[in-house]
Amino acid sequence: MSQMMDKPTENSDEDRVSLKSNGKTPTNGAMKETLGALHSKFRNSIRRAAEKSPLSSGGKGSKVTPKGDASGSESRSKPPPSPSLSAGSPVTSPLKNIGGLFQKKEEDESDGKSKGLPRSKTDPNMTRFGDSLMQRGASIRRSLKFGTKRDKDKGCKQEPLVPVSEDSVEEKKKKEGEEEEEEEEEVWEEMEEAYALPEIPHTPLSVMQINKLIEMEVLEEAHVNLLALRQEFQQEQERCGEDSPMELAKKEKDLNLLYGDLRNKINTIVRDSNSLPSRNKGLLVPVARIIQEEERRAEEPGGLPGSWMESWREAVGEGVQVKVEVVHLEPKEQNSSWLAIHLGLLGKAIVEDLENVKRQLRWSYPPSFKVFSTYVKSYHRVVGQHLKKLEQQVTEQKDLYALLDWIINRYKSERIMGSVSLQPDMRDESTDLQLEDDFLKQLKDKYCCRVKEEMSASLDRITELQNEDLWRDSRTPEREDNLLNSHIHMDIWTRVEGNVKNSRQIDAQLEQKVISSCLEELKHFPKRFETEFKRHCSALRPQPLWTEYQITYINSFTALQQHMEGYRDSCPDEVEGFRKEVKWLIVRLMQDLEDQFKEDVKPYLRRMMTRKWLTDDDDFKQLQSRTELLSQHCSLMRPPHDQEFASRLHYHVVREYVGQLMKNNYSCKNRKHEKAATKIRQQWGELRDLFEDMKSTHEWLHPVGDDLSDIITQRNKTDIKDHLQPIVEHYPDFSKKHLVAVLYFRGLMRGREHQLILQRLSELKKKLGNAGGDKRQVLFGDMQVTVNTDCLSNLPFSCLSFLLPDN
Repeated sequence: MSQMMDKPTENSDEDRVSLKSNGKTPTNGAMKETLGALHSKFRNSIRRAAEKSPLSSGGKGSKVTPKGDASGSESRSKPPPSPSLSAGSPVTSPLKNIGGLFQKKEEDESDGKSKGLPRSKTDPNMTRFGDSLMQRGASIRRSLKFGTKRDKDKGCKQEPLVPVSEDSVEEKKKKEGEEEEEEEEEVWEEMEEAYALPEIPHTPLSVMQINKLIEMEVLEEAHVNLLALRQEFQQEQERCGEDSPMELAKKEKDLNLLYGDLRNKINTIVRDSNSLPSRNKGLLVPVARIIQEEERRAEEPGGLPGSWMESWREAVGEGVQVKVEVVHLEPKEQNSSWLAIHLGLLGKAIVEDLENVKRQLRWSYPPSFKVFSTYVKSYHRVVGQHLKKLEQQVTEQKDLYALLDWIINRYKSERIMGSVSLQPDMRDESTDLQLEDDFLKQLKDKYCCRVKEEMSASLDRITELQNEDLWRDSRTPEREDNLLNSHIHMDIWTRVEGNVKNSRQIDAQLEQKVISSCLEELKHFPKRFETEFKRHCSALRPQPLWTEYQITYINSFTALQQHMEGYRDSCPDEVEGFRKEVKWLIVRLMQDLEDQFKEDVKPYLRRMMTRKWLTDDDDFKQLQSRTELLSQHCSLMRPPHDQEFASRLHYHVVREYVGQLMKNNYSCKNRKHEKAATKIRQQWGELRDLFEDMKSTHEWLHPVGDDLSDIITQRNKTDIKDHLQPIVEHYPDFSKKHLVAVLYFRGLMRGREHQLILQRLSELKKKLGNAGGDKRQVLFGDMQVTVNTDCLSNLPFSCLSFLLPDN
């Protein structure tokens, strides 16, 4: 058929089936007559289009009959009665909208009255308008290569120029403005559902001519000729029955090709209607009527398979697709905000297009088309597909969030689908995007994975910053509120809280997933940080700066763990897992501090209760100095670890100080025990005050120094028995072996008094029984006692029973 259209003169034989009148192939003379008749008929179709135009002086519903065709007009068959065309149907060019082929039926045929369009003040000029219609009809004939002698002569003549006064120009502009206002008022009126089918010609135009009409968008005339050709086909098909000749098959093929061209042309017009509203506004009315008529004739033979209405919806979707695809999208390599900008422009384009549909396009269709709803649903579907393509390009967390926020929040908000300018039409419409089933879930999972990855990267960066700001140059940590402090806990918490707040704006489910993702990544951070810290700072040990670093990170991770407790209700398991990791990190850091302190004071404690100790205070002063320094550091530690650490050090110093009495390193002679007791009491008081300042919770350790001093200081051996009860009451784990070691330091190693003192201890322990102190407070039980074999060599065997461990 394309060859026939490209070369109409050379392939005229191929069009004989369409021009066949009596079932016989016409001769050359008959062919000329037939062509002449068709040319005349085509001219008449253009003239009838002008006569039926609602802009004619007769008003809407009236007919203007040319003088030369007065008699013939009565003999024409009347169009079948049908519901009327809307008075508000837009009217444009007679070629694109051939003068209201779908006329409104007269409401009262008996009275002969009809409701006409509003008359403009330019009725005297309507004859000029009719002349212009004839001229444009002639241009169609020339485009179809059907010229006339008049056309040939016309090229040699020049029309005279007519002078125009200023008054006439102003009057003309005024009249044109009034006409435009009247046309605008008509456009806003709703198009009626009912319509009147134009007269179907007895003999259709040729296939080539119909195709030309379709190309030139003279759709009404093309359609009625297609219906005439379809009627011919149906009549011939009924006559032939099952025996279908080649000519009938060719006519069916022509019908299919022409109908296909018509549908494609309609789809193109519909597709471009929201992009070129001024061009296609007048074409949409006949498009709607053609679709209605074809839907009504869907069961008749000769038509196209498939629904015309569905094809129209697809064309609307294609137009929406074009609108979405032309929205500016920058390459992400050129602009980091490429997606946010694109989504903003996309939302603006959607609102503007739907406003245009609401304001203009929908009035060119009957209500049954549900134009606004169709465009809204098309946007739901097309935008959903568009976002699926965008998602494949998105890799950054901020872009994934922007996409999620736009889908879940912004698309439904007053910025786009909830826009005030789209009301009230949107009230009954869904505002949800049409997405694939798992698309949103996959997008959220991808976002959470990206959150986790960026969380890991930011934690590594925080560790690097600690090295750059502190470790590399051995800088002193900052102090805040009299505490050693690092900002890592605030940096981490700010990062986590920012992710949580953003996800909360999406939905609660995503919020929980984001919290879980952040905590899962944080769970591995304490060990990773500890590894890097030791790698960079282990050389600083045992300098005070190393101690300050330890305390700084005890404080920081304590604060971080307290921040994360706020998410326990949402993710209890993840919070508990992170808490345990932080706890063990703090335990290891504090253990390092404790071990370092023990190493520092070990040589000084080892020389307590010796001959040198009795005469020299240097070792105790060193012990006191080291303890005071650590006390100053403990004051910079965040609660509750400051008390816990002070208590542990308090216990260690007391146990090691008293423990020197149990090693039998020295025995006081010549009444030196009184001097030793005085020194113990004095030093013990200083240690007690020091640990009280450190807020140690082990107050139960305070009496032990005074209790032992009371035993050692007794000048009379027999008085020792009367001073055993306090230490037994305070420390139920004080046993005979401990008393033997204390007596040895006192200088009492054997004899009757020695045995009586041990017996008194047994009686007191038996008497007090469970009435003693807290059994969980163990001091002497952890001390090793050295047995002096020299002092036992002269004792009878019965005396050794007193040195045996208690049952």
